[in-house]
Amino acid sequence: MTRENFPSFIPAEKTIPELTIKAVLVGTFLAIVLGAANAYLGLYAGMTVSAIIPGAVMALALMKPFKPTILEVNIATMGASAGECIAAGVIFTIPALILLGAWTEIHYLETTFIALIGGMLGVFWMVPLRRALVVKTDLPFPEGIAVAAVLTTTVGGEQTQQKDRVSGIWLAVGALTAALFKFGQLALNLFRDTIDGIVSIGKYAIFGEEREAWFYGGTTTSPALLAVGWIIGPRISSYVLVGGLLGWVIIAPLLILVSGLPEATAEYSGLGPLIGGFYKVWSEQVRYIGVGAMLIGGLWAVYSIRTNLVDSVKEAVLGFKKQGTKTEKRTEQDLNYKLVFLAIAAMTIPIFVLYQILSGLIGVSLLMAILTIFLAFIASALAGYLTGLVGSSNCPISGVTVTILLIVSLLMLGLGVTGTQGMAVVIFISAVVCIGGSISGDLLQTMASGQMIGATPKKLQISMIFGVLAISATVGIVIGVLHEAFTIGSTQLPAPQAFLMKGIVQGVLGGDMLWPYVVAGAVLALVLILINLPVLPVAIGIYLPFTLSVPIFIGGGIRTLTDNVLEKKYGSATQEELSDWELAIKQTDVTPKEKAIRTGLLFTAGLVAGEALMGVVIAVLIVLGIHLAFFDTAPWWPGLLVFAFIGALLAYIPIREILSEKKTNK
Repeated sequence: MTRENFPSFIPAEKTIPELTIKAVLVGTFLAIVLGAANAYLGLYAGMTVSAIIPGAVMALALMKPFKPTILEVNIATMGASAGECIAAGVIFTIPALILLGAWTEIHYLETTFIALIGGMLGVFWMVPLRRALVVKTDLPFPEGIAVAAVLTTTVGGEQTQQKDRVSGIWLAVGALTAALFKFGQLALNLFRDTIDGIVSIGKYAIFGEEREAWFYGGTTTSPALLAVGWIIGPRISSYVLVGGLLGWVIIAPLLILVSGLPEATAEYSGLGPLIGGFYKVWSEQVRYIGVGAMLIGGLWAVYSIRTNLVDSVKEAVLGFKKQGTKTEKRTEQDLNYKLVFLAIAAMTIPIFVLYQILSGLIGVSLLMAILTIFLAFIASALAGYLTGLVGSSNCPISGVTVTILLIVSLLMLGLGVTGTQGMAVVIFISAVVCIGGSISGDLLQTMASGQMIGATPKKLQISMIFGVLAISATVGIVIGVLHEAFTIGSTQLPAPQAFLMKGIVQGVLGGDMLWPYVVAGAVLALVLILINLPVLPVAIGIYLPFTLSVPIFIGGGIRTLTDNVLEKKYGSATQEELSDWELAIKQTDVTPKEKAIRTGLLFTAGLVAGEALMGVVIAVLIVLGIHLAFFDTAPWWPGLLVFAFIGALLAYIPIREILSEKKTNK
């Protein structure tokens, strides 16, 4: 069954309240709240919390007294996601202007316009990308599955109380398990969130000098990453681990063997001198291999879906036969394609005006305005593809931004614009593109959940616009206040991603960029393409910390165990069997095999939801200055034991009835 005739939870022919005032207001409110929380968290820790799951749960909680429909909650979720996306795009780039010395303070109007332009571009490009990536591919969209499972179980399930429904208790069990684990880990500091170590494997003579060889290994004890691995399955999770092994177990140790283990920089000093030195090698050298692979892999991914993209454009140019506001099927209605493409073209004017005001370079601003539109499309398609592949929380939007930075920096270098002014223009362009890619990629995840539950795409897209307007008007204020209170670049607000952007711009325009590593990554990507292996999962594994790849792989391994047990009990998979998308929303007439998979999906959705929600709670505690830690230095072994127990639960819960039958038969 193709996704174009996917049997959604709310049938296409049925109309229920969706784009209502209460849904829009709740979505707008959550966009501001979650956007502000993520702005601080990103500047403080270099990462953001995906708002898709927290947005869905918080929207449900706020709207429950008003008895919302499942589609109203999904609308509010869309607005919440917009806030997190724009906040992430802004804090990864705009603070680099402070670090470069181009700005001495956050300029509210410029920041607002950059956020607004980038956000609107992301929304507009997402319209044709929705069909190209959500409908016409088989990308899993793991968090989309989780949202659909949450909503159909907590909201839609009220309408289907038949006795053969899969119990929603496993959703609650997963959420509670992950939330308690994360609270004990990050708020109470009872155990470490990352367990890693570095070991010496001897000394060797290299170029006449004695060098010590080192190996690094470890894992992040994240229930959410474990769940993502289970959802995406063993194949993709294995490729992510392969990338991690290439970067961290092969390339980094070889570089250290040749040049020695460096001293840890201030950014990684908290990890200890040895591990901090290893991270420095990864951050300043190996990571760019992942960037090079991501650059070629991203272009190849866009090329691979060219037919879907061309079809979407043709539908716009040739009369919108099946899409647009007048399509017969409600669940296929997008914003009018013609108006969307006209709006994208019209965006060139404000982008040019903004660049000209900020840089004072008319010719360069015009060229870069046109380029921005094109790069926003590439970034949106790439971020959407990555998000559909491994989920929003693991989508390296900063890696996509780095790729754009490299391209734009090279163009500026070719134009001879290399001073602070040129660097500022590069950051401006990258900020717009990063925001566009972030919002398009992350919100496609919500569009996927909308496809499963039967939402109207056009109404979701309108909801996004409200979310973009709300967070764009406030994110500049939030960052400005944070800068005044803590100073961007200080130990209290280190802004690690912005430092990365600054380093790349200065490296390219200053002539210090490590191009051999980027080229090596590009060559690796070409080799993978030639032997018909997926590039982007491997590139993600190289670019991300190795400890994130391990729990994803473990989750994929547990899914293999689940599938093997089910295959022995019920036979091998057939074409008639339901996909994870269908099982995520199925409530009745569930076969024993389908029940096992849906139980696993509900439990993993709970793990993702619980960790994400608790991440937001902890971010609020940090902002309020509330410290609950029991230990200054947390032990590692309790976290590993509890993480192993959660892994055992994930392996046991889906197949528990089969195991019970075996015991009974004995």
